[in-house]
Amino acid sequence: MRVSRISRTRYAAVGLVLATAGALALPAGNAVAAPAGDPTTGPLLSYVVNTKANHGQVQKVEQAVKSLGGTVVYSYEQIGVVIARSNDTKFAEKLRLAKGVDSVGASRTKGITAADQGKAEVAEAPTGTNAAAPGQEPYEPNQWDMRQIGVDKAHKISLGSRDVTVGVLDSGIDGTHEDLAANIDAAQSVSCIDGGKPNTDWKAWQPGPDGDHGTHVAGTIAAAKNGKGIVGIAPNVKLAAVKVVDDGGFIYPEYAICGFVWAGEHHFKVTNNSYYVDPWMFNCPNDKDQSAISDAVRKAVAFSQRKGVLNVAAAGNENIDLAHKTVDVSSPDDTTKTTRPVTNDCLSLPTELPGVIAVSSVGANGDKAYYSSYGKGVVTVTAPGGDRRYQIPDTPDKNGRTLSTLPGGKYGYMQGTSMASPHATGVLALLASTFPWASPEELTEMLTSQAESKPCPTGDFNPGGAGEWKATCEGGADDNGFYGAGLINAEKAVQWWR
Repeated sequence: MRVSRISRTRYAAVGLVLATAGALALPAGNAVAAPAGDPTTGPLLSYVVNTKANHGQVQKVEQAVKSLGGTVVYSYEQIGVVIARSNDTKFAEKLRLAKGVDSVGASRTKGITAADQGKAEVAEAPTGTNAAAPGQEPYEPNQWDMRQIGVDKAHKISLGSRDVTVGVLDSGIDGTHEDLAANIDAAQSVSCIDGGKPNTDWKAWQPGPDGDHGTHVAGTIAAAKNGKGIVGIAPNVKLAAVKVVDDGGFIYPEYAICGFVWAGEHHFKVTNNSYYVDPWMFNCPNDKDQSAISDAVRKAVAFSQRKGVLNVAAAGNENIDLAHKTVDVSSPDDTTKTTRPVTNDCLSLPTELPGVIAVSSVGANGDKAYYSSYGKGVVTVTAPGGDRRYQIPDTPDKNGRTLSTLPGGKYGYMQGTSMASPHATGVLALLASTFPWASPEELTEMLTSQAESKPCPTGDFNPGGAGEWKATCEGGADDNGFYGAGLINAEKAVQWWR
């Protein structure tokens, strides 16, 4: 994964093969003049189409898509987004002329094809002596991250409530893992990687061959306190697997849209989002495709928020100052990456959307992890995500990454803001358990008010001394670019009323 995101193994999808349309006329009352030289056959692409959120308007857009030779994959009337496919290279250009269409954007730059091959991230397995004390889980001595935020003390007061469901928007969760199976709510789990269409079949939301990431995230949030393996932050809450990462490691916009709408419809209390939406690291408003993607994802996130969902997201692992963006060297990540100038108007999705809690990462010493992205006014809080280079804990394994569950009943270490984000999600799950009446805004206030203030470092932040990870922190002790409102604290969270 981008150090901030899911590891890349390549995209493999079953797509619809579409014949090139011969007739391009739209239904009466919705006619569009087709540009000269149509149609032009190209790779089969997926598109997000934005319109008004009502049944009649969505139906008109669906008709427009079909009249242009496209296929409607799925429609989200709740938010006015239609997911479509076409192999006409001018499909978006034509559809933008249709009545009622607000915006259209290709959600990828690579055609939908058969399987490609790629490289997967390998997680380190625990190797040291466990030395578990009475009452501890076997691998708990290696969970420096839990002690750093007071989880061991919080558990003396609360383990969380079964009334709280956390949606893990990720690569799926191993539903048979000894530390997770009892907490997974299969009835509320789903896969969104079939073109953005929900699929509730049990096998569909299980991890793929290289899908370690979601199971690792899930263990941090809610691994059971059952005498096996590790313990999560809120071991009594329920988990819903929402698979938004395909077998190539990509999180395309239509997957994320499906995930957020599903979370809203099922009234999850919190969701965890340890990724950015592909294929653009930053979506810029001056690009028609990227602008449409931003609009569609924004509508899905806002829908979930209106339904009472609080969304948490990783800040990213590129050591980028998100408050002072200048260049993007990683996009598009599904075909050929190029270098392009960007500004603060270009957004990382969903991290920079309104109401989303953005989480940066610290290592075992409590300092910013060398890779963690940051930004004054962007980062909400910080949490342990691990730092294998410069912050080594005094644990049996002496591993600076975070330990959690892996598919196949295994356990292993990973690092990243992907690992920091579920720590914040777990603390929010404890808060939601303790204060079931709290709104997303109130839970956010509780999370930030109990966080331990962390001032910017004195002088340059330059781990390793070579300048590779140099960064500048802006702001005061209670609100700065590296740590936001500070380091989350599970113990204080469950005693917030005191």
